[in-house]
Amino acid sequence: MVASIATSAFFPASSGKIAANSSIETPKTVNFSPNTTTPSQSTRAKSGIKAVSKVDGYAATAEPDVVAPPPTSSPAPRTFYNQLPDLSFWLAAITTLILAAEKHFTLPDWRQKRPDMLADAFGFGRIVQDGLVFKQNFLIRSYEIGADRTASIETLMNHLQESALNHVRSAGLLGDGFGCTPEMSKKNLIWVVSKMQVLVDHYPTWGDIIEVDTWVGSHGKNGMRRDWHIRDYNSGQTILRATSLWVMMNKLTRRLAKIPDEVRDEISPYFVERMAIVDEDNRKLPKLEELSANNAEKHLRKGLTPRWGDLDVNQHVNNVKYIGWILESAPMAILEKHELAGMTLEYRRECGRDSVVQSLTTVYSDCADSARQDSASIHCEHLLSLESGANIVKGRTAWRPKQAQNQGIAGTISSAHS
Repeated sequence: MVASIATSAFFPASSGKIAANSSIETPKTVNFSPNTTTPSQSTRAKSGIKAVSKVDGYAATAEPDVVAPPPTSSPAPRTFYNQLPDLSFWLAAITTLILAAEKHFTLPDWRQKRPDMLADAFGFGRIVQDGLVFKQNFLIRSYEIGADRTASIETLMNHLQESALNHVRSAGLLGDGFGCTPEMSKKNLIWVVSKMQVLVDHYPTWGDIIEVDTWVGSHGKNGMRRDWHIRDYNSGQTILRATSLWVMMNKLTRRLAKIPDEVRDEISPYFVERMAIVDEDNRKLPKLEELSANNAEKHLRKGLTPRWGDLDVNQHVNNVKYIGWILESAPMAILEKHELAGMTLEYRRECGRDSVVQSLTTVYSDCADSARQDSASIHCEHLLSLESGANIVKGRTAWRPKQAQNQGIAGTISSAHS
């Protein structure tokens, strides 16, 4: 009895009589929401069902005349919570205004505290001083510093090379080659460095921004000189000065060539009679026989071979790589307690990817007392040659004691490694 009453409450019976053998389709889903069907809708749904009749002895169910509309949900009951106004839009607007005001008032202070971030550290630089000097800034990155937390000499040399190429680009003289002018590209000519002198006042550290100035000038009938001056961007203090001499070589024959008049006409408007290093080191560098004959301390490193990444677009070893090879034979005691203060290099011939190189370093101390050599200046003479005997680079380096802080860092790392 109770079950039938409950069933009749959800499935009201039809007003008409239904045969005992007849069947009526029941809804597949049941909606238990209150007030889902109005009385008038229920009445129309009931009256639309026809009686079941027998056709040829089989019971058939009649289709409804009117289909009941889908039930609709009644609105949620009104409570204190859902009657409150929607303030999300206003909260978002207020938050945006607060952030904008904070940025407006804090950005000027940030710029004053970090002026280095406003420098053009990632651009190609610009031409200044009536179009004769090229200026470019570089940021010293973490992978460009060494064990003593200062930039390596190879890092500074790479920045010299990069600024020189960007100078040619900014002047509109960049042809198809590596730093070649359009006329040089037509004649298959390239620049090769013959001599370089570098003086280092101090080394920048991670996060410093350096400002590089570079310019070119004439050197004899068949040469060109390029000079650099590196300063600290914030203080203006000199970091490095360098000068170099360049000659032309035929890219196909690999022989030196004269500067054609067409090329000279391209580059001569940019010549400046100004030298970064006034007192150049013109002392003659010793030959291999002279180095072998003296009784100075010698260090030899054999079996040096160029990697694919050491070659430039002219298919010879980059001149900066030669500096790394020279330092390969320098004693570890010098590298740990001294820093490179200056060097003079003479490039004799190019080095290809199949070359096998050896590095010879001869050490001369300015102090005869071996116990005090750590605090004394040292100079070395270097010879980089093919194992077959031909000379590639001859050089002379000067070393000064490191600062106490950097020396302590390098010594700690060396002790931990040993």
